[in-house]
Amino acid sequence: MGFRLGNDTTTRQVTVLVTQAGYLHRAQGIYGKLARLSRPERSPAVNTPIPAFQGEHPLARPIADLRRHHAAYTRNGYTRILIPPAVVRLNFDEDQPLTAVAHRELFQAFIGAAPTTPQSLEAAITAFRAELGLPSRPEHITWAPREKAIPPRVAAMLRTLEDGSALTPARRRSVGWTVSGQGVRLHVGPTGEALDRTAVVELQAALSAWLHFTKDTGQPAPHGDGPTSPRPESGTAAG
Repeated sequence: MGFRLGNDTTTRQVTVLVTQAGYLHRAQGIYGKLARLSRPERSPAVNTPIPAFQGEHPLARPIADLRRHHAAYTRNGYTRILIPPAVVRLNFDEDQPLTAVAHRELFQAFIGAAPTTPQSLEAAITAFRAELGLPSRPEHITWAPREKAIPPRVAAMLRTLEDGSALTPARRRSVGWTVSGQGVRLHVGPTGEALDRTAVVELQAALSAWLHFTKDTGQPAPHGDGPTSPRPESGTAAG
């Protein structure tokens, strides 16, 4: 199984293959020139005495590397599909010593046998695994983000918001803030003051509570003339 991508800007191409025995092969070079072959990368799960790799399927890592190479080369401008991802059967003995001639013949055989039918990389991987009788990833899986636990302090502030009360700093200062169900406001006096770490942590916890409070219904529209009403002339309101 493999693919060939080209970069028209640099006029370079790359071919990447994964074989049944768990090898990953690469060849790259200039359009129309003899490609340079990289040393085959064999899966560490093949005949390994290392406990960490025992039990791992020999094709798991090469297939993951194939995905990684495809994504990396595409990001680097190899966007022309010269050979779409494809699965082919080749008369090639992987138990024989891989000489330079045999290695190049492997690429030539793949290039000559690969179909030109457009196909995604994942479709080719699924077909490759099916050809070898291996399980494949289920298709059309929708992943839902896991709800994170709310820290106790944020949960307490959230209850305050749900009760209809506002959150304000524990200590009054010239630079202050108010968090309520109607929005978030910063209060700046005639002089500026930098918030220390304690004040920033306190403000962050209040903002997290407000985000949880408004996540289902959206931000309520500000109203009233109290400290939570917007004052465009100050230029310091944040919501």
